[in-house]
Amino acid sequence: MVGEDWGLIVLSFLVRVGFFLFGIYQDANFKVRYTDIDYFVFHDAAKYVYEGKSPYARDTYRYTPLLSWLLVPNHYFGWFHLGKIIFVILDLITGFLIMKLLNQAISKKRALMLESIWLLNPMVITISTRGNAESVLCCLIMLALYYLQKGKYTMAGLLYGLSIHFKIYPIIYCIPMAIFIYHRMRKEGPRAQLTALLNIGVSTLVPLLGCGWAMYKMYGYEFLDQSYLYHLYRTDHRHNFSIWNMLLYLDSANKGNGGSNLSKYAFVPQLLLVLVTGCFEWWNPTFDNLLSVLFVQTFAFVAYNKVCTSQYFVWYLIFLPFYLSRSHISWRRGILMVTLWAVTQGIWLSQGYYLEFEGKNVFYPGVFVASALFFLTNVWLLGGFITDLKTPVPLAMAGKKNN
Repeated sequence: MVGEDWGLIVLSFLVRVGFFLFGIYQDANFKVRYTDIDYFVFHDAAKYVYEGKSPYARDTYRYTPLLSWLLVPNHYFGWFHLGKIIFVILDLITGFLIMKLLNQAISKKRALMLESIWLLNPMVITISTRGNAESVLCCLIMLALYYLQKGKYTMAGLLYGLSIHFKIYPIIYCIPMAIFIYHRMRKEGPRAQLTALLNIGVSTLVPLLGCGWAMYKMYGYEFLDQSYLYHLYRTDHRHNFSIWNMLLYLDSANKGNGGSNLSKYAFVPQLLLVLVTGCFEWWNPTFDNLLSVLFVQTFAFVAYNKVCTSQYFVWYLIFLPFYLSRSHISWRRGILMVTLWAVTQGIWLSQGYYLEFEGKNVFYPGVFVASALFFLTNVWLLGGFITDLKTPVPLAMAGKKNN
């Protein structure tokens, strides 16, 4: 790694240290805490594990037990913030992997700028230093893709399966990944193609089924219900940018009294989009395009998900540097897209503040209109990303990539 890359890593580390220390100060001196509410849930669940109990004894803990195990050192060493350091380290490793995977054909200056989208992104830094665990998942996904690019399908599958165990949504990547491997092994013949696909398939199932079986044996049906099934029937409406927000709120208020069943079918348009965008890899089966396809696929998944909070944006931000490395979108249009995304998100956050901190009844039209504006903006952005993704790569650029 050249000096500029190390400089960026060091700078991003120092910035995270600053955010981390300020967060401790804010928690001690301000009414509004810096630490994410989810981190308190992780920390409390880890305490139950440390005491030999189930992490699900902590109300609202709805994750794999492995996450609570990761924070057991909080209680062993007696320091509440230790888990955040683990998340920050994984956050930095993710940034390092982005550096390793970025297309080497682009200029060093542009590469550094794209790497900064993750390493110096205030949203990414805030999420990890506040104690949100998304960096664990992001690191697993990027590690899996790193080994996939190297052709080490067993290791890629093991990491990919573990990422699905942590949160089930990465399963959507199986289609474009399979397409990539199929085309990559075409010259070796059908037997090599089948062997490679079976290799990564079986190695994915080993940690996925193995961890699932082990957790089920330890914690029973509660593990399945809280880690996976809950996300099918959840009706979270707080901090939710989704267009389904209002309907989820009404359904949660009408539990036991009938109500709409429409929210149960929220996954239908989401599933269709995820399947269609995943197949875009077929028309340009390169690794660079795979990373761009994963960006568009994840963006569609998050935009149409019935629950959408700020940390979900990190799911597609890990792929944004790769997408921009081959994008044809002009900088003017890019600025417009970012501005609309930020402004409509800000509108929703203002309404969310009035609702949750000042107790004002702004569900309608405030929160509803803000959710609709943000959703429509994301749909427009998604259309632009798909159009851009389908634009052929110039021959000159394609030649560089093949060298």
